[in-house]
Amino acid sequence: MIPPSAGRTIRTRVVEAALEMNRSGINHGTSGNVSARLEDPGMFVITPTAVPYDEVAPGSLSRVSLAGAWHDGAEPSTEWRLHRAIYEARPDVEGIVHAHPLHASAVACLRLAIPAFHYSVPMFGGADIRCAPYAPYGTEALARASVQALEDRRACLMSNHGIVAIGETVEEALRWAQQLEVLAAMFLAALSAGSPVILAEPDVAELLAKFKTYGRSRPATREIRRSGGSAGRARALRG
Repeated sequence: MIPPSAGRTIRTRVVEAALEMNRSGINHGTSGNVSARLEDPGMFVITPTAVPYDEVAPGSLSRVSLAGAWHDGAEPSTEWRLHRAIYEARPDVEGIVHAHPLHASAVACLRLAIPAFHYSVPMFGGADIRCAPYAPYGTEALARASVQALEDRRACLMSNHGIVAIGETVEEALRWAQQLEVLAAMFLAALSAGSPVILAEPDVAELLAKFKTYGRSRPATREIRRSGGSAGRARALRG
């Protein structure tokens, strides 16, 4: 996994995220797209259309405004409207990953939301991971449907299409996309074996409260009790 770093430009990080997206198996070929906001107000960069990611250089990324103008770089991805709509609706979003993972796309083709069948589903922000209604790719209709499905969420499925994931960094968006694919694979496996048991509302509410602070603070040390020869003795672990 690629860590965020102040030593790498936003453009470089977008290219690295696009390469990692395919390397990790959640996307294939020239499908999918990755973007990130620029420091310039109202601007973002996005991967170009129909160009293999190993041929994309940071300077060839498309620079697009929230007003919908293509400023420079190669021709932007056909899904630039999707990215623009998300940035307009979600000021908290700094990076976006749109991909076509095998299992998540299969669930999207069933036009199913992923319910809280597993404790980590609420990590995405609610009791389910929504599936946006179908609309043709590259359209404003698809952009609007996806924005609605992403309300209070970190990712969503896109009917008969794929997924879109968002984050405070492009690296975080990629992590959510990868986690969604894992959950989708588990969901399909559970469906194939029977009817998954969905967590009750109080359980989901408890998880949502826990996840609000999950990973937000990492104490330098913590104490645990160990069994065996040193039972009862507290040890400090470096965080």
